Amino acid sequence: MASNLGRFERSLLIEYENPELSVVRQAELLGLNRSTLYYKALPRDPMVVTIRNEIDKIYTRSPAFGSRRITVILNNNGIGISRPTVQNHMREMGIHGIFPKKNLSKKNPEHKIYPYLLRNVTASYPNHIWGTDITYLPMKNGWMYLVAYMDWFSRYVISWQLDQTLEIPFVLDALSRALEKAKPSIVNSDQGGHFTSPKHTNLLLENEVKISMDGRGRCMDNIFTERLWRSVKYEKIYLNEYLSPREMIGGVDEYFDDYNNYRPHQSLKYLTPAQVYFGDYTLEDFKD
Repeated sequence: MASNLGRFERSLLIEYENPELSVVRQAELLGLNRSTLYYKALPRDPMVVTIRNEIDKIYTRSPAFGSRRITVILNNNGIGISRPTVQNHMREMGIHGIFPKKNLSKKNPEHKIYPYLLRNVTASYPNHIWGTDITYLPMKNGWMYLVAYMDWFSRYVISWQLDQTLEIPFVLDALSRALEKAKPSIVNSDQGGHFTSPKHTNLLLENEVKISMDGRGRCMDNIFTERLWRSVKYEKIYLNEYLSPREMIGGVDEYFDDYNNYRPHQSLKYLTPAQVYFGDYTLEDFKD
C-alpha cells in the first residue's frame, strides 16, 4: 500500500507496513527524513470539530447552499451559531456554495490568474485534461484535508494527498507524484491560493502543461471532482468515524484503490477508470 501514498502518509503507516524492519531502516528505504516519523496529531477544540463536521455534511449533501442556509440548518439542529462564524469556518475549511458568484476560496492578490481554457472543450483522451481540488474530511476528533488530481476523460485518480493543514506542501507533493506518472495537456483548477501559487504554476509550466483556471460563473466546471468528493465521504468517511490520521489514510487509500481498479462506471460503459485510463479508448468509444 505504501507505494501509492505520499511522504506524509508513508511516514504514518511505515512502522505497520514492515514490522520486521526497524523504523529507521524503513525510512532509509523510502527516502524519508526520520523527523517525519515522529508525527503528533494536532489537538482540536471539540466544539469546533462538531461545528465543522456538521457544516461538511450539510455542504456535501447540498453544495449549492451558502452560509445563510447552512446557518439556519445548524440552528434548527440545536447548534446556536451566527452567520459570520459559519462564514469564517467555511473559509478556513476551504469551501463555498457552488453557484455563480464570487469564489470564496482564499486568493492571493499577488498571484497570477491564468485564463480559462476549457470553453467548448471536452476531455477526449487520457491525460488530455486533469482537474484538481481540495476538500475537508471529518474525523471523530478532528479533520484532515484531501487534494486529488483526476483525469477527466477516464475519471482515474492520478494522485492524492492528505494533511491536517491547508499549507501548500501537500498539494505540491500530490502534483509532483502525478507528474511522475504522466504529463497532461491541461490542468484545470479554481483560483484558490494553492493553485495560483508560483510554486504550483511553475511546476506545471516546467513540465509544459497548460494551466486553466475557473473564472466567475464557472461553478460546475469541476463537477467530476465534486462527485468524487461526495462518493468518498458518503461511501467511506461518514461510515467510519476515524479516530486518527493513520486510520483515515488507510481508509482513503483503500477507497481510491477500489474506485480506480475495481468499480465499473456507468458513464464509462461499465469499465473501470483504470481500464479506460490505461486502455486505447477515445471519446468515440463512449458516445451513445
